[in-house]
Amino acid sequence: MPQRCKRMTILQIVPSLDVGGAERATVDIAGALVAAGHRALVMSAGGSMVESLVRSGAEHFRYKIGRKNPWIIWRNRLRLADFIKTEGVDLVHARSRVPAWSAYFAARASGVPFVTTFHDAYTGKTAAKKLYNSVMARGDCVIAISRFIAEHIRSQYHFAQKNILLIPRGIDFSIFDPAAVTVERKNEFCATHAVSTNVPLLILPARLSPTKGHELTLRALARLNERSFLCLIIGPDQGRATYHERLKALTTQLNLQDKVHFIARADLPAAYAVADLVLSPSQKAEGFGRVPVEAQAMGVPVIATALGATSETVLDGETGWLVPAGDVQAVTNMIVRALSLTREERRAMADRAMGHVRAHFDVRQMCAATLNLYKSLLSTGHARTIT
Repeated sequence: MPQRCKRMTILQIVPSLDVGGAERATVDIAGALVAAGHRALVMSAGGSMVESLVRSGAEHFRYKIGRKNPWIIWRNRLRLADFIKTEGVDLVHARSRVPAWSAYFAARASGVPFVTTFHDAYTGKTAAKKLYNSVMARGDCVIAISRFIAEHIRSQYHFAQKNILLIPRGIDFSIFDPAAVTVERKNEFCATHAVSTNVPLLILPARLSPTKGHELTLRALARLNERSFLCLIIGPDQGRATYHERLKALTTQLNLQDKVHFIARADLPAAYAVADLVLSPSQKAEGFGRVPVEAQAMGVPVIATALGATSETVLDGETGWLVPAGDVQAVTNMIVRALSLTREERRAMADRAMGHVRAHFDVRQMCAATLNLYKSLLSTGHARTIT
């Protein structure tokens, strides 16, 4: 009979706890650990998500663990080794390259398991960059958040073949559920952001970054001729003020200033609930990509770029549509097609989409698989591998 796993003390390390996929997953796993009776520690430089982390019962330790100076990285291994001993850490889980190097050496020196999660397809042309990236493949278990990422790890890091574990990212369907958004929330969102029910609403939820396809989207919208619509671009600029101004200037240049509005933050489930179409035109291969999954969970048609993991999260033509990267006209054509769906067609696509994402990308599945991995490593000393 297998022994029951003792109370675990798990340390997750991430550079900061601001908006992002790695950060969201860190908070999700920490909450699941606490709910299961374990101790969840997170080390980061802080950020907007610390409050929700601490509210879950997890403990946050503020430290600038993401500084890229090689000497500081090397020095931090000593601080981490001391932390591991003092706090009785059983396992270290790193989610980013810079802190992962410090954590790798500290975990090895302390004799505790070391886990990494690949949140992106890290690339590098020089030998030095490849070595820097390789720390993410040096875990006793290397978590891939999608099959796309798993294949990337296999192709780049042959020594990690036996340690790869596929645990798809998950979202909270108690939050991203059409039934969970009240009429009052929808009305408040519409009133706050001047949304009219008389014209189609398009939303593009993504931080303002050149990789997220904002410029391509604006050029695609400009080709809609005299068609009426409102597009809300929802996301912070995260200090990219120059890029933000460039987008606003392009909006004016394309004569879209009355049809496109920029919003730093909003009630995102409410935005999905009132939207007619969601755009996710990333121009860089996403390791997972939350937006297309959230849109499908909310039953909203989504247009995404055929890069990275979107072929796993969006079934082209069935639960949404995939378009080639950089193809402005393809985006325009697909917007027209999406807005031309009949009510019955929208309902059928919504049903397929909600069924697809609920079956494969539930945060509860992600958390359960991750906690089982921790237990496996602590009880057997090695990870189960999915090929």
